[in-house]
Amino acid sequence: MSIWEVIIISLIKILLIVVLMLLTVAYLVYFERKISAWIQNRKGPNRVGWHGLLQPFADVFKLLLKEDIVPEKANKALHTLAPFIALFVAFATYAVIPIGPTIELFGYKINLVVADVNIGVLYVLALTSLGVYGITFAGWSSGSKYSLLGGVRSSAQMISYEVSMGFSIAGVLLLSQSLSPTKIVEAQYGWMWNAILQPIGFITFVVSAFAETNRLPFDLPEAEPELVGGYHTEYSSFKFAGFFLAEYANMIIASMMITTLYLGGYQIPYIDKLGLNQTLTVLLQVGAFLFKTAFMLFFFMWVRWSIPRFRYDQLMNLGWKVMFPLSLLNIVWVAVLIMVFRL
Repeated sequence: MSIWEVIIISLIKILLIVVLMLLTVAYLVYFERKISAWIQNRKGPNRVGWHGLLQPFADVFKLLLKEDIVPEKANKALHTLAPFIALFVAFATYAVIPIGPTIELFGYKINLVVADVNIGVLYVLALTSLGVYGITFAGWSSGSKYSLLGGVRSSAQMISYEVSMGFSIAGVLLLSQSLSPTKIVEAQYGWMWNAILQPIGFITFVVSAFAETNRLPFDLPEAEPELVGGYHTEYSSFKFAGFFLAEYANMIIASMMITTLYLGGYQIPYIDKLGLNQTLTVLLQVGAFLFKTAFMLFFFMWVRWSIPRFRYDQLMNLGWKVMFPLSLLNIVWVAVLIMVFRL
């Protein structure tokens, strides 16, 4: 392919991801409200559209029409910039996650990933660690003690749980011998999923993902009973929606990363031995990836409406006294696997 064809295909991929992610994030809010209603034995959104399916569009329309209020003592530049940082970090991370293998369309071989880079895992870790700046800037620039406390809590929380998350990923890298998400998926051929080979690493990564995305029971940066709304207390209109979108986009990213690193990614065990058409095989694998991601998203929502919020001291004790030692134990376990079974 010529350089222009590569650029056009990449732009099409980026456009598709942005449009699909915006729609997915909007409807995740709808599904979360429906799932919470189901858990609490009520109906949830059911007025706007059939079974409330147009509710996300009504919410967006409402937020667009609301007045954008900026506190008098706020740092206006950072107050405006903060939600855009959160959104940029959330959406830029999708670039390196493979949703399927190479497929042939219209005579072109197309990788089902925007950028298949060798350091994709480091790219994701680097971007997710930058996400805390959006929350911290929002807390500090608002000129409110509640917002500031929410921003400070988020910084401490992300630092604490990024350590155990990093060590959990180290076990995956040891087994796959690569930092490329595509090669990590290929290394999990058959039933050699990392969730089966290293369950401790899988558990510590999932718990750390909850903390990194500020989801219950780890939503201490928001904590409505204590901090009113935390870091976004002084936000309204579409800037508030920006933080809302970023939270759900990060939840999708976390689910995709769990699927890629631990659940075999797009792999369906031994599907290549069924003798199916190549295009059908790829479509089934893409479907498998989306199903695994959807399952993890449901798990995120299920936990939110099942477990109460931790106290801050419990959050820190869990991060440093439980998750961190378990992630180190996981590395030892993976080293034993490699030495004994030559994996």
